[in-house]
Amino acid sequence: MTPAGAVLTGVVWAGALGLAVPAAGAGGTRTETVPDTTLNNMPAYTVTLPANWHFQGVLLQGAGLGKCPPYPEGVWRATSPDGLSVVESLPTMAWVYGTGPQAAYAPKTGCLPLKQAISAQDFLKYLAATLQMAYIADEPIPGENAKAQQELRDAEAKAAAQWAAMRLTPPRKIVDLAQATVAFKNGTFAMKGRLHVKLDCTETKHAGMKSILRGMPDTPPSVMDDCQANAMVTTAPEDRLAAVLKQWSAPGMGPQTMHDWGDAWVKRAAEQSQQQNNAMLAAAQKRFQAQQQAIRHSMAVQQQMHEQFMQNMQAGTDRSMARAAEVANSNHRMAQDMVDYSLDRQTVMDPGTGQISKVSSAYSSTWVDASGKTSYQSNDPNANPNGVLPGNWTRQAVVHGDGTP
Repeated sequence: MTPAGAVLTGVVWAGALGLAVPAAGAGGTRTETVPDTTLNNMPAYTVTLPANWHFQGVLLQGAGLGKCPPYPEGVWRATSPDGLSVVESLPTMAWVYGTGPQAAYAPKTGCLPLKQAISAQDFLKYLAATLQMAYIADEPIPGENAKAQQELRDAEAKAAAQWAAMRLTPPRKIVDLAQATVAFKNGTFAMKGRLHVKLDCTETKHAGMKSILRGMPDTPPSVMDDCQANAMVTTAPEDRLAAVLKQWSAPGMGPQTMHDWGDAWVKRAAEQSQQQNNAMLAAAQKRFQAQQQAIRHSMAVQQQMHEQFMQNMQAGTDRSMARAAEVANSNHRMAQDMVDYSLDRQTVMDPGTGQISKVSSAYSSTWVDASGKTSYQSNDPNANPNGVLPGNWTRQAVVHGDGTP
């Protein structure tokens, strides 16, 4: 039980996620496995870390195609026994920008507010400022970058024949890696760290289209750029950073994606896509048959049919815009919930006043006094500070991160 007004901090360890935690030792390593709960808890990825470090990890499913970020990803954190040294993989950061009509359909939720090309090194400066760290110096990694460029060239060469067979221009891909040294203060400790990022950008050109309907203009071409940044952060007290980096650079340390899980995820995605395509084809076939029947009508009703078609188009656009607004609101709510989860906190609301508060997620019940500034938390469902602590206390209701029920 935490006293009223206490500052609540904590970490969700692997045991809280249902993962096995071996006994801490003075040396050696252990491997943690994070499952995909949407695929019967199939192991999605593993992380090998020092045996006596703490671990927390989760598999984020991604927001889906056309959103930021679209694909599943492993997010994890390893912390030294004293809590001062940390190695963590941040959630994927993504942004989309472009020109032409397609730019209007760029995702609006979950994306960084970047609207131009940026190098990996400049992105680290952006990230350091966001994390409130001082950017000390670039750390060149020519060997790692050269390897990434060769892998990109090999992948493009392998896919060239497929693009040629479809008579399509392949998208232009850019891969850029960077590292940097940063520094900051953790209380009285002088901290130092290393930021590492891999930047993947894809530029797609959409051809324009000549209008086939009288009165409707041609569609101009579009150019869209989609970027994703995957960052690793390693921090430690200034005099320990070199040892931590050496420890984690040993062969086998760090994350490893399970290939069987990757194959299963791709297979499921393909099946879902095929089902959607089949439904779209069936709907298209039904519309085509209806159009053929309409064409056989006399010329006298063609104008009426044209007007009805335009009305249906407008109704479809209205429904699509309404659905887009609904999805945007839902994504905003999920994003706020994920922020609460990442910071080990929950959002609660006073049922009487409607006041929203951010508190620790380590407790099942929260009470707030009449001032609205002092909280009392407990995991005892029968705990009640009224009559025990001074003042009047109201039990808070757990709500979404954006304050909705």
